[in-house]
Amino acid sequence: MRLMYVGHSAMYFEGEVKILIDPFITGNPWVKQKQYDFSPDYIFLSHGHGDHLGDAIDFAKRSGATIIAPYELATWCSWQDVLTHPMHIGGKYQFPFGWVKLVNAIHGSGLITKHEIHYMGHPCGFLWESEGKRFYYAGDTALTYDMKLLKDYSIDYAFLPIGGNFTMDVEDALKAAEMIRPKTVMPVHYNTFEVIEASPEEFVKKIKDRGMEGLYVKPGEEQEL
Repeated sequence: MRLMYVGHSAMYFEGEVKILIDPFITGNPWVKQKQYDFSPDYIFLSHGHGDHLGDAIDFAKRSGATIIAPYELATWCSWQDVLTHPMHIGGKYQFPFGWVKLVNAIHGSGLITKHEIHYMGHPCGFLWESEGKRFYYAGDTALTYDMKLLKDYSIDYAFLPIGGNFTMDVEDALKAAEMIRPKTVMPVHYNTFEVIEASPEEFVKKIKDRGMEGLYVKPGEEQEL
């Protein structure tokens, strides 16, 4: 399985199934004169903010992908004439590639247009299993004690925001990792904007000091998992 980290929180997994997560491409400062020809089978959307909803509708229309998202956000997406599978926090479902469970995230979820905010339901994180590996994508979230429950899932890869201001910072993400105890932790959601500046190198070093593997993938790079 191959992981492409676009930058911010956008990621693309390509293996037996192709999964695109929070595809913020257009307007993403990390995307430098590069076109992404992703052809996902599924698109995971954690919440409705523009830097996560991103280009999801365009990708779904081009590839025929099914968008998996919390109910209200999935409903809005379905109004854009794309395939959706609505879920909600705590719900688990068996897809052809493996199971997916939506877990709690402490954040907001509104699509902001001119002088309007469209409610998109509760934000989420994604816990899923595919090709014999278990993954946790936290989405945008504060540190929450709910994360301690994830330890029982023996997670192989956890993707945690570290930028602060809107989400956990480095120190809170380290606390989250200690509760979850995944085999490998990768930082996301940092340095896209001035207010979320953080050091992924520092985070990875501190993760290794705590007995876990730290994975630093630079925006635009790929990694075999």
